[in-house]
Amino acid sequence: MHRTAPRLARILACAAVPVMFLAAGCGGSDSGSDSGSGSSDEGKKAATPATGSTPTVAAAKFGALPPVCDSLSAKTVEKLVPGTDHKKGKALPAADINEAASCLWAGLDGYQYRSLTLSLKRFDSDPALGSGDDRAKKYAADQADKARVADGAKDSQTGEGAIADSAVTVRTKSKKDGVDFRNQTVVVRTANVVITVEYDGAGYEDAKTPDAAKLLDQAEDAAKEVAESIAKTGEGKDDGSGSSSGQSDSTTGGGSKTGDADSKSGDADSKSGDTSSGKGSSPKH
Repeated sequence: MHRTAPRLARILACAAVPVMFLAAGCGGSDSGSDSGSGSSDEGKKAATPATGSTPTVAAAKFGALPPVCDSLSAKTVEKLVPGTDHKKGKALPAADINEAASCLWAGLDGYQYRSLTLSLKRFDSDPALGSGDDRAKKYAADQADKARVADGAKDSQTGEGAIADSAVTVRTKSKKDGVDFRNQTVVVRTANVVITVEYDGAGYEDAKTPDAAKLLDQAEDAAKEVAESIAKTGEGKDDGSGSSSGQSDSTTGGGSKTGDADSKSGDADSKSGDTSSGKGSSPKH
């Protein structure tokens, strides 16, 4: 009997050990599972973005451009470009006139030559590219930079004008075929539209070289008139998602297409320059 008791105690002790481990294992597993599951669920909730929200930017003000050649009155054209053969203007090639368009007037009044090019560029708001206003700001700055060195221009002078949301003026000098030219460029931004007025003048033969300050005043007056014309077109219905009541950015400038549109606008500008490069030729009488 004395030998049996210790042996029985040892058996009971050994039998109790697995039960304790099992209990500990179950308790630990439940505790760990609850803790791990809770933290995991919380992590998933934190990492999962809110669904149903589409990125938007401020809606663009203007959803359309006015006919570019009609943006200046006949009276203004006659004043700035007396003797022009195209009083209604010559529209330059454009892929989409609701996005970008240019018009050219040029002519001789006696031996005085004048060339006026008006270009309009509109930007829609796009979540991937930014608001129409911000895109227009960048484009306007680029236009001013180009004007400072266009056609080998020299003696560049930059100023600011009080037109619409912002205006930059660039005055330069150039010489073609021995003739001195005075070139004035006014770049205006009105909301999501950029207006670029290029006004050049020269005096052939013994005619006096035109006064640059007067040319600049006239170019600024033209830019103001165009800004008013754009305002009359009314506000568009761009909701900031990249589309508008006119052509959407999917056609005019979404992603890489913007570069295409800009390059087309640049082609129009270059064609304008090619056309006005005739300003270096002598007048015919």
